[in-house]
Amino acid sequence: MSSVPGGVLVLDGGLATELEARGHDLNDALWSARLLADRPDEITAAHEAFFRAGAMVATTASYQASFSGFAAHGIGHEEAAELMRRSVVLARRAAAGAPQRYVAASVGPYGAVLADGSEYRGRYGLTARQLRDFHRPRMEVLAEAEPDFFALETIPDVDEAAAEVELAAEFGIPAWLSYTIRGERTCAGQPLEEAFAVAAGQESVIAVGVNCSSPADATRAVSVAREVSGKPVVLYPNSGEGWDPVRQEWTGPAGFSADLVPRWCADGARLIGGCCRVSPADIGRVAAAARAVSS
Repeated sequence: MSSVPGGVLVLDGGLATELEARGHDLNDALWSARLLADRPDEITAAHEAFFRAGAMVATTASYQASFSGFAAHGIGHEEAAELMRRSVVLARRAAAGAPQRYVAASVGPYGAVLADGSEYRGRYGLTARQLRDFHRPRMEVLAEAEPDFFALETIPDVDEAAAEVELAAEFGIPAWLSYTIRGERTCAGQPLEEAFAVAAGQESVIAVGVNCSSPADATRAVSVAREVSGKPVVLYPNSGEGWDPVRQEWTGPAGFSADLVPRWCADGARLIGGCCRVSPADIGRVAAAARAVSS
């Protein structure tokens, strides 16, 4: 698929959120990727819950998956590659039997593998080549499993975004690019105009926008993303609560609401869902709002 299907494409919500709701403790450096080995059936069930709610895209459990991360848990290269491919297979299994269901292979940032909150800061001190060398092997393995999209997601800074976009073009997989932001800047501090410009003119990038950021910040970013990139906007904020990496818990009030969907659509958002702490029930309301906008 080389472009966004017509209408609003409803994404899923927080995969880890649903897995935790199903009783799984994900307090682990591999996060939801650990269940690729331990309980693959539960990952499929979580994807199915979002599809039943009205999602059209399942985002794979590969966000925190990498060869180095698996190696730290005693998992060798070949098994790690198989687990990453399995993430796509499980999502595809959940999508089977219904039209207009797609699979997005999650490619999280380098900082996610560190499991110390670095994905919300960026600026890892790596060169562009080092970033490409880190992401290329995992993206190659995910591409072998033939997802519909790459989800280049939760990217904190422009340098890493540029590296991932370059690799997506190499593999020929359509990709969306979504940043984590605070206010009018990326988490690494770059202006949003500079960040979204990375996608401009890139044929492999089908949408650009924001995820795992507050609904308020994401809302303000939609029109900027559209104007700068000239592309459809992807938007899947978190609940609005903040993650405390030291205390390992969510804090503050939630602000995610399907009532925001009409405004997001009017400003140019075409791929809409949720991230951390957004449940299947929340996605059900987003799907209903998207149908109302499209009717």
